[in-house]
Amino acid sequence: MLLGPVVERSSRFESMKVVVLAGGVGGSRFLRGMRAQLRRTQPDGSVGTSAELTAIVNTGDDLWLAGLRITPDLDTIMYALAGINDTERGWGRVGETERVAGELREWGIGWPWFTLGDLDLSASIARSSWLRDGVPLHEVVERLQARWPEVGVRLLPATDDEVETHVVVDSPDSPGVTTELHFQEWWTRYRASLPALAFVQHGVESATPAPGVLEAIAVADLIVLGPSNPVVSIGTILAIPGLRDAVRATSAPVVGVSPIIGGAVVRGMADACLTAIGVETGAAAVARHYGSRAAGGVLDGWLLDTVDAASAAGLTAEGIETRAVPLWMTDEALSAALAGDVLELAAQLGRTTR
Repeated sequence: MLLGPVVERSSRFESMKVVVLAGGVGGSRFLRGMRAQLRRTQPDGSVGTSAELTAIVNTGDDLWLAGLRITPDLDTIMYALAGINDTERGWGRVGETERVAGELREWGIGWPWFTLGDLDLSASIARSSWLRDGVPLHEVVERLQARWPEVGVRLLPATDDEVETHVVVDSPDSPGVTTELHFQEWWTRYRASLPALAFVQHGVESATPAPGVLEAIAVADLIVLGPSNPVVSIGTILAIPGLRDAVRATSAPVVGVSPIIGGAVVRGMADACLTAIGVETGAAAVARHYGSRAAGGVLDGWLLDTVDAASAAGLTAEGIETRAVPLWMTDEALSAALAGDVLELAAQLGRTTR
């Protein structure tokens, strides 16, 4: 079943509280679309209160580097929503210079293959200063975001605690020996060319959801698993103790958006992550990885692309109500149309008590 193109939606969406679990570029594109779609229902063209659209953002990619706390997914989403992201490079801020990074390389500080622009570094310096002063990460994010009121989305780190994803691989330097790399080294330096043997989220067992996270889920009218990496983005968020249970316990529909189209990743190297945990790179396989809420998983509904429409009936029969719609988010209008399809599926699923 195809849902039609989205132009205007019913007023029943006006007061919705939508929570999106997100990471990185795919999450930021979807959030821009959802923000635009919700604005269409508001008489003043705003999203409304910041609580109406909340993003719970992956922090597993975070790291300390050159004495600075780097938060790639939080920054990527914040810059994209503020309209200052570098769309050509796909990361960082538009109009960047890299004088500081060049100087750091001369001194042998940091990773020469992990470059941050000067403007991006300024955000990391501010964040690190506040963190060292004892300000928790969720409040740091509020302070950074306050500079750009146009963001229009409440950004919450999944946790204030330091949870860092590492990748177990065969050592590139010592045959027969396994080693751990920080996810950013595996992803950025090696471009996931070293087969991942396992993913380890250091610190996750003792982590707690950041203030506001469980509360946002509890009062939400809709929970969305964004089209982000199912293993190291959405998977890391759900691995924080209490978060998966909160998603499963909500009375709101839980709808996921496939990050896989036609058996291929939309962006990045999620296929390498899926292979490592024994999941096929396919829209239906990712839905089954998340699982139906009725069978102990987290999904009520799933959107996959029209090229994968043949899988929809099987997933629906397994308890995940599935629709085939266009998933490519090449501009904000298409992203908004996708967000509209999510809202329509959520309306069909309705609120049920579990």
